[in-house]
Amino acid sequence: MIKKLKSDIVTSIKNKKINVFFLFLFFAFIILIFTKLSKEYTNTVTFNINKINVPQENIILNDSNAILNITLKTHGFKWLTYYFNKPKISIDFVKDVDKIDSTFVWSKSKAYLLASTQFGKQVELLNISPDTLVFRFDVNLVKKVPVILNADIKYTQGFDIAEPYDITPDSIEVIGPNVLASQINRIETEFIEITDVKSDIKKVIQLNLPKNSKDLKFSNKTVNLTATVEKFTEGRLKVPVSIKNIPNNKTLKYFPKFVNVTYYTSLNNFKTISAKDFRVECDFSKTTSNQSFLLPELVKSPATVKHVKINQQHIEFIIVE
Repeated sequence: MIKKLKSDIVTSIKNKKINVFFLFLFFAFIILIFTKLSKEYTNTVTFNINKINVPQENIILNDSNAILNITLKTHGFKWLTYYFNKPKISIDFVKDVDKIDSTFVWSKSKAYLLASTQFGKQVELLNISPDTLVFRFDVNLVKKVPVILNADIKYTQGFDIAEPYDITPDSIEVIGPNVLASQINRIETEFIEITDVKSDIKKVIQLNLPKNSKDLKFSNKTVNLTATVEKFTEGRLKVPVSIKNIPNNKTLKYFPKFVNVTYYTSLNNFKTISAKDFRVECDFSKTTSNQSFLLPELVKSPATVKHVKINQQHIEFIIVE
């Protein structure tokens, strides 16, 4: 028992000595770091460009120079901020550049004048490379283009949509260089396929935006597709046939004078549709000298019907002298 107690005491003393050793080692390391960071160092760092106050009517093209290699002299604490955060230098397109033809030109002489505001008093600016930066620009164009639905939607038998698909927004703005934006006249949605539809459609669809167009911006990247799906039924009506362009010196007799017209419509609209909503015509001027029949054409139908079909293909006629 006594031997064990002695052993525990010795171990405790030894551990305290080790802890004190590591504590002194830690403080020595901290002092060394502060000593190193307090010294001044010279180094070259790559700075990205922060473009500010670019005129709204212009857009800077992405193929313009975007970095500067800057040699600085400063203490180690300042260098730590550059290593942990990607450094940037601001170029003011109102004060710091000259407009030459279709470019903005920046020279390093202006950067030396702004060294104290850009880097602070504790930083000495030694060199900048390259000497000049050239920013190509183009006129900024805002163009509105329609959105086109690219879809294959199949309905369960007996169901369809009574009104056209609603796309919101139905057009978007393309913003960018005139040379690029002027070439875009429409934007399609990404292709979607829906089958066996028998209830209302509500979907968010991605737009198929042009790839590799970093200089272009789009007001929307998605659109909302909605449609009201209803039960549909087939209808059939007898519609009178009219003849146009009959010469004044000719009298025609034709048969039949009525044709069956079939159509597809929603149950809600079925009772509102009548024969007067349709018009079937034959154009006599389209006949040849030996022709004894006319071709009926549907020239009027209500907006609430689909798949309208005339069941009679020929209208027989004779000329009465």
